[in-house]
Amino acid sequence: MEDLEFRYDTQLLIEGEDLDEDDIFDWIKDNLKGDCLLAVGDENLIKIHFHTNEPWDLLKYAASLGEIFDIVVEDMDRQSRGLKG
Repeated sequence: MEDLEFRYDTQLLIEGEDLDEDDIFDWIKDNLKGDCLLAVGDENLIKIHFHTNEPWDLLKYAASLGEIFDIVVEDMDRQSRGLKG
């Protein structure tokens, strides 16, 4: 079993006004360590998917943009060992 560089699969929705998926993507890419980044949606709703070791930093940033919900943080290391994530 190989070690994961980024442990937490983090997914959430951001609801707000004047959201820009490209700006959000760029900020996360430039300021947080991780991979498998997706930021898709429109000016009122953005879905984020990101593998990181610091999901709380992503949540803090996302919360600064609007209301966050449908938050899922799964421990991929535990899952790879057959444990509940």
